[in-house]
Amino acid sequence: MKLIAAMLLIAAAAPAPEIRYFRLQRPINLPQNAAGQACVVLDAQIFSHAASGLSDLRLYRGADETPYVIHSGWRNQSAQPAIVPLNRGVRAGKTVFDAAMPDAEYSDVLLNLVGQNFLASVTVTGSQSMSSRPIRIGTYTVFDFSSQHLGRSTILHLPHSNFRFLHFEISGPIKPDQLVNVVAAAAPPIEPKYLTILSAGQFARDSKKSVARFNLPPNVPVDRIVFSPIALPVNFSRAVEVQATEIKAEGDSAAVEPSTVLSGNLLRIHRVQDNRHIDEEQLVLATSISGFPFPTLWTITIENGDDVPVVFSNVQVQMRERNLCFEVAPGSVYALYYGDNALTAPRYDYAAWFALQPSASVATLGVENANPAFQERPDQRAFTEKHPVLLWIVLAVVILLLGLVALGTAQQTQRPAP
Repeated sequence: MKLIAAMLLIAAAAPAPEIRYFRLQRPINLPQNAAGQACVVLDAQIFSHAASGLSDLRLYRGADETPYVIHSGWRNQSAQPAIVPLNRGVRAGKTVFDAAMPDAEYSDVLLNLVGQNFLASVTVTGSQSMSSRPIRIGTYTVFDFSSQHLGRSTILHLPHSNFRFLHFEISGPIKPDQLVNVVAAAAPPIEPKYLTILSAGQFARDSKKSVARFNLPPNVPVDRIVFSPIALPVNFSRAVEVQATEIKAEGDSAAVEPSTVLSGNLLRIHRVQDNRHIDEEQLVLATSISGFPFPTLWTITIENGDDVPVVFSNVQVQMRERNLCFEVAPGSVYALYYGDNALTAPRYDYAAWFALQPSASVATLGVENANPAFQERPDQRAFTEKHPVLLWIVLAVVILLLGLVALGTAQQTQRPAP
């Protein structure tokens, strides 16, 4: 009961949204005769001009606040547990083993293998029980070209599958004791769509590195960086690191240490070796950055070593497509308002029963404009918060008076009696 009462007091003290306190607005353009559910894609401009996490974003129908849900069709994938291989052994000169897979749909399967400088083929079959007839899924290539400085790949790009058991046969120099475990990547319920925030600038040579820099506005999420190399060199493997540095206000000379946002390896292998076709590309760096609360300078550094630098025709910084969905009242006009940092994120009952409808109308955002009705929100802070210096002055005076009183008392105590 005390917790509920405290939450009610906090809610009562929280500022209420009012149209006049929003700095910015954007109209929502609905299809003619739209009714029922409608969704509109939120672009990077919304994130950069609204408060962190879109906490001040509000939807209005005329003067009435309208509930909404931000939907992406994507759930953050938690780390998948390692799967212990079963029945490891050698059959007809091939390393074989089984794996009990998660009771859910999965796609890519990673084989954690010990060792370097190998090339092998992995044939995968699946079944719903250990005793049922297996169904062939496909044959995949795993490799480690460390001696050729071309990296390694032990990921099997399976189609979306839900077999409870997988059986593996490895043709090549992989022994049973080189297999540590198996990890299966959960398949997303819906393949996400992406919006390009910006294209990174041209890379400049810096000793044995290629470096590109670009500025990113505050609060803009980044979910992946996509690299598009030109045709040559056909085969390469390069370490890449991405760092972000806060852009300080003009005149502030304080040094700011860059923070590493993500790192990984860019890989492209298209070749035939030992009569095996190898076609592997890893040209996307995936991340999940909700956005920094300040403008940032991003730096992409690619380690070339002694090799010729890889030239990229394009490098795209992207965010997952996020849709704002709501229920449309026929004939109504809607607009988004934001730019009131005093607000906290809204909580609507609509989110509890929301389900995306295939027939949802597709709306579009209009041009961002200043809110013509805008006025500054009154400062409702306590007097001591508005004038913290005055509080310290009063405290200093009180301490001084107490010191004088203590000094006077001490002098009277030390005075000799007549």
